[in-house]
Amino acid sequence: MKAQVRIESSWKKALASEFDKPYFTELVDFVRNEYENETVYPPPKFIFQAFELCPFDRVKAVILGQDPYHGPKQANGLCFSVNQKIPVPPSLQNIYKEIHDDTGAAIPANGDLTHWAEQGILLLNATLTVRANTPGSHQHQGWEEFTDAVIQTLSDKKEHLVFLLWGRYAQDKGARIDNEKHLVLTAAHPSPFSAYNGFFGSKHFSKTNEYLKKHGEKPIEWVEVENRKWKMEN
Repeated sequence: MKAQVRIESSWKKALASEFDKPYFTELVDFVRNEYENETVYPPPKFIFQAFELCPFDRVKAVILGQDPYHGPKQANGLCFSVNQKIPVPPSLQNIYKEIHDDTGAAIPANGDLTHWAEQGILLLNATLTVRANTPGSHQHQGWEEFTDAVIQTLSDKKEHLVFLLWGRYAQDKGARIDNEKHLVLTAAHPSPFSAYNGFFGSKHFSKTNEYLKKHGEKPIEWVEVENRKWKMEN
């Protein structure tokens, strides 16, 4: 039986064949059971928030993450993003530092990346749900197969996208991307453990905008004017 999924209409059309597959029905049953019996993040209405805010027809770039944040009130359905008034996680702090060093933009006041999604960046976690305080708890249940299909569909049906793949996990997951049609940017993960091994200095944010402009797309405004807090001194 086809699983009933509330997902943005252009994505529902692009991914229609996935919802008929047995793995997806099993995934829906697993996720439903988890929400009924455990504390799971993000809240159910935000599971497909990355798709809701960035319809298939508007995707210009893709950033791949792994799991949602597993602490209270953090996860909002967008990889690397946290809700406003939640402390900015270390990896996102490093992303902001690289944006500043690369483009000169000020450091944002919070960690909500909704404005990236609304400009055409699909902020996609490989796994879209997670049990509270248990990272990786919803891996190998079908989410990875679904998000692989998302990446494959984008690679096949779109042209001139930018894929930002940070860390080995994202790079392995992105191996299916056609780099003759798209720009694939790779670097170390922005976590404190690896950012100095190649994430800092990668200039992925300026490279993304140069490529988008080259192909007639509006560049990304990485920091909203009203969200700027302060400029780093060095």
